[in-house]
Amino acid sequence: MKAGEKLSLEHIQAFLTGSEEIHFEAKGQADLYEWIARTLREQGYKGLPKPGKGLVKRYISKMTGLGRAQVTRLVSQYAETGKVKPKPGRRSRFSSHYTKSDIELLAVVDEAHETLSGPATRKILHRAYHDFADLSYERLSSISVAHIYNLRKDRVYRERRIHIDKTRPTKVSIGERRRPQPNGKPGYIRIDTVHQGDLDGVKGVYHINAVDEVTQWQIVAAVSQISEAWLIPVLERIPEQFPFEILGFHSDNGSEFINHTVADLPDKLLIEQTKSRPRRSNDNGLVETKNGSVVRKHMGFGHIACEHADKINTFYEEQFNPYLNFHRPCGVPELKTDQRGKTRRIYRWYATPWEMLRHLPGLAEFLKEDITVEKPDRLADAQSDTQAAIAMQKAKQKLFAGIWERKTA
Repeated sequence: MKAGEKLSLEHIQAFLTGSEEIHFEAKGQADLYEWIARTLREQGYKGLPKPGKGLVKRYISKMTGLGRAQVTRLVSQYAETGKVKPKPGRRSRFSSHYTKSDIELLAVVDEAHETLSGPATRKILHRAYHDFADLSYERLSSISVAHIYNLRKDRVYRERRIHIDKTRPTKVSIGERRRPQPNGKPGYIRIDTVHQGDLDGVKGVYHINAVDEVTQWQIVAAVSQISEAWLIPVLERIPEQFPFEILGFHSDNGSEFINHTVADLPDKLLIEQTKSRPRRSNDNGLVETKNGSVVRKHMGFGHIACEHADKINTFYEEQFNPYLNFHRPCGVPELKTDQRGKTRRIYRWYATPWEMLRHLPGLAEFLKEDITVEKPDRLADAQSDTQAAIAMQKAKQKLFAGIWERKTA
């Protein structure tokens, strides 16, 4: 209706009487409120007698489709302010403790560390502020594990963020079939292989994953083929990257480790060799868990040609292994046995492998003769956890760029 606000009271009365069966609905709140204000102004609402005010309110309700109570509220607003405007919502809102920059910083940390578990991420955030004095982590340093997962669902976070082949057992009487018993001493490593896929019948590179049971110190290497000629040089180099002497060597029953050539190496180094027992999947569970959470997570599942093994080894030794051992927190299991004799693992402490080793009583007697506590400490303090992770990610991107460039050429 055009110029409906200019009708006289008599015309309004006639309109209301003659349109009782007609109902109107308003479209667009801004235009609606503007029309109500014009109508009240044209009718001189404030100076009308009581019957006239009631007539105008009935007219507004009829024309707009608004309820009586709502019209009364809008008219009261006009009487007080001379305007009719929608009021902003007054819903209670809690103030946000973590800012947009905090959420973006969490995304940077997760991107660098490939999204670790909540407790491990909390450990990194705590260390960033308390150990490396990075003030930008002040609020995040006290965040709870549950709220880390909450922030990962936030829109700001989302806008900021990018088949293990089992070895076949073979019947060879090499190595004692039992679970290692380190008794709190570092040096008993679990070892396994991860195959980087086939392409057109051509085998990809193999990753050798070695993890110490007590400290979770982890060394990853790469070989072109699983054969003695390729494997022995890598197995000789892996112990050199551990800061302590290797005392035990445990694998599953795959022929890559259970063979006479490989068996000569532990004998030469006076290392005991053990292998997993049948139907005891946890015997080598620690390293198999790291296969997925570390190797597969960072190296992926796609085929990588075997000729890139040397480049991958260089990346592992210079960037990846130092990051894993000095800057990536791991869950430390605490064994609890209930009344029924069932043992459960509880994870209350998250620490880097160097921190776990550092907390062992009698640390000096475990370290190799040419290694002092100060040297690893300097390596751990040279960069914050996330700085080391970002440097590692850049080196990894450079590595993959060279691999895919060669692959597409």
